[in-house]
Amino acid sequence: MYLLLFIVFVLGYVMIAFEHPLKIDKAASAILTGVIIWTVLLLGKDTLLVGHAGFTGQGEELIKQIDLHLLEHVGEIAQILFFLMAAMTIVELIDAYRGFEVVTKRITTTHKVTLLWLISFITFFFSAALDNLTTAIVMSALLKKLINKQEDLWFFGGMVIIAANAGGAWSPIGDVTTIMLWIGGQITAFHIIEVLFIPSLLCLVVPLIALTFILKGGIERPEVIEEDNNHGGSVTSFEQKLIFWLGVIGLLSVPIFKNVTHLPPFMGILFSLGVLWVTTEIIHRKDEEPVKSLSVAGVIQRIDTPSILFFLGILLAVAGLQTSGHLRDVAEALDSSIGDIYIINVLIGILSAVVDNVPLVAGAMGMYTLETYPPDHIFWELLAYCAGTGGSMLIIGSAAGVATMGILKIEFFWYLKKIGWVAALGYFAGFLYLYLLY
Repeated sequence: MYLLLFIVFVLGYVMIAFEHPLKIDKAASAILTGVIIWTVLLLGKDTLLVGHAGFTGQGEELIKQIDLHLLEHVGEIAQILFFLMAAMTIVELIDAYRGFEVVTKRITTTHKVTLLWLISFITFFFSAALDNLTTAIVMSALLKKLINKQEDLWFFGGMVIIAANAGGAWSPIGDVTTIMLWIGGQITAFHIIEVLFIPSLLCLVVPLIALTFILKGGIERPEVIEEDNNHGGSVTSFEQKLIFWLGVIGLLSVPIFKNVTHLPPFMGILFSLGVLWVTTEIIHRKDEEPVKSLSVAGVIQRIDTPSILFFLGILLAVAGLQTSGHLRDVAEALDSSIGDIYIINVLIGILSAVVDNVPLVAGAMGMYTLETYPPDHIFWELLAYCAGTGGSMLIIGSAAGVATMGILKIEFFWYLKKIGWVAALGYFAGFLYLYLLY
């Protein structure tokens, strides 16, 4: 049974990794993996839990213990999912009101190097305030309006991936993995900003400096720039700016809300969503036929629900392995064979370029307790940085990379040849800073 659990997880992971060749959504594979692991755990409870994981009791008493562990994990997972759903809804609402144009319309330069630095820094800070996936999607759509030549478009798209992942790493709400660590109590909001801002900045600036010597001249703009208003409905300039700033302020205020009230982060993001919801209802209460796409009820239908279910499935699977004692065994093996937290984390970062960083971070959170590494320990800061930025080395190594690849049609091997090496330079530059500092 012990080996069977491991096999189920590996098979589920393979199905997730080969989502496109198999033509099976990774959310479906993750959900099945999570449920099967807990089913095997229950069926083999006497061997797995009493014999291996150190549980006590038998029969009905043991089943009750499993139920309690499952419900405890579901409570922790639910906090992450509620946070993500609310954040996605806020971002979609800003997009529905064309709020991002408040920033993007001010970009007028055609000089390659100047535009590259400008786009990269906008992406870097947007990603910290919103999240890296959403920011990559918004900036990729913007690049299609600004750049005509494919080679230039791909170079800029590559830097958007690097900047989005670097920006998400130093913010408690910038990446799914940092959200997980924040909600789990491994990091605190202001400490991660303080510790990871400079290494994340290095992760961006080093590739920018390298490409500054490669890119020359100006960009060629598309002949026709069409207004992007896919959601229907018209908004005034006032409404556009109001929703943009309310959304951004709402997202940025979540750490402050947690610090003041001591409530979990998902309560802060739900409060921000509630404020925006009431605001949009007031704006359109006099409309004879309210536009559904401009309401929260309409916008919430467009959020990436399969991704939410993917996180649910993979986190359930990892929780099952944690309960069975598998993750504890892996932690002991790593400590005995490697032992160095810097090497362990740099390997996690490199591995995150090949496989999804969510289960890697979830696994690390299950392997090492807060008794082993207390909140804000350098281990957790390293984990946030390495797992967040290591995925930039391959275009399929992060959600931001996959999204940009789909929008701009960037080829895998072109990215590996032209962008992968500068992403690696940035990754190791930030890591070296942390290594020397701590």
